Amino acid sequence: MRQFVLPDLGEGLEEAEIVNWHVNEGDHVVTDQPLVSVETDKAVVEVPSPSSGRIQHLFGVKGDVVKVGAPLVEFAEGPEQDTGTIVGELGTSEPPAAATPSGPAAGQKAQVFPAVRALARKLDVDLELVEATGPGGFISRADVERAAKTLSHTGPAEPLRGLRRAMAQRMTAAHAEIVPAGVTDEADIDDWRTGEDVTIRLVRAIAVACKAEPSLNAWYNSGAGERRLIDRIDLGIAVDTGGGLIVPVLRNVAERDISDLRAGLDRMRADAVARSIPPGELRGATITLSNFGMIGGRFASLIVVPPQVAIIGAGRITQGVVAYRGQPAVRRVLPLSLTFDHRVVTGGEAARFLVALKSDLEQIS
Repeated sequence: MRQFVLPDLGEGLEEAEIVNWHVNEGDHVVTDQPLVSVETDKAVVEVPSPSSGRIQHLFGVKGDVVKVGAPLVEFAEGPEQDTGTIVGELGTSEPPAAATPSGPAAGQKAQVFPAVRALARKLDVDLELVEATGPGGFISRADVERAAKTLSHTGPAEPLRGLRRAMAQRMTAAHAEIVPAGVTDEADIDDWRTGEDVTIRLVRAIAVACKAEPSLNAWYNSGAGERRLIDRIDLGIAVDTGGGLIVPVLRNVAERDISDLRAGLDRMRADAVARSIPPGELRGATITLSNFGMIGGRFASLIVVPPQVAIIGAGRITQGVVAYRGQPAVRRVLPLSLTFDHRVVTGGEAARFLVALKSDLEQIS
């Protein structure tokens, strides 16, 4: 005999009450056919059959409370095909939203019956891409079939390589480690001279802000629980290329004049596009700038890459209403986004850094 136990329905629930059996002893059932409705403290859900077979014995009656892991159904010996009398209605429509939980609990992987896993292999569907709508976060046959239909309208799977693969790995590691927080503001740059070099102004302002609030120009070793404040400012500059994101490092920016910074930026961008930057020039940034506004967007939630603790974003320059000499006025403004690692940078430190950055940008050039 094969026994099927009450599965883990998610949310840390330990038991459920039988509301209604949808099958009787002696019935033949097929994979994913509803066996029983049970009520938890969250919802009434249907528990599907894990495989096809004949029902030998039902454990419990309406009103009984069943513990997770306790037997629900006993199947007769021997595998059964998906044929024979089907008990209940097997419609293709989705079950009512109120009768099923939305999916697995946060941090839990969706659960899969063996028969559904076999179907996914047959249809060449990666279960990691399937949204689970079955009870308690189970992936149902319908979920797999729906994913297969969607994938039929997509292009072939393309393994990430080169820059995109490296970016995916870095972002995954950063997401797993960093505790991000952010602040935003706008700098009034209407007094800038015509043709002002935006990137150079940003680089110089970041250097000023790092001097005013050194805690953001730092590295953090989470394993050792150690922070290192860094005197020299080696600025990572995010560069968008056709092959992915690359972040070369502009060294010692606080000690270089404008012409030297511009020459360094031009050479760095050319090397990035040509993919000829030495690996050493992609390492050692102490803080990063993303001037994404050159493409579009005002504010952004940026990603801090360890061991750095901060990244600054500059959005698209627009016209905005600001207070100017005590009166509202329409002037050019530069949106600023600062994301920092809240494990080692306080909100006050981040705010002071942003104030210094904005103040320097608002100076007449």
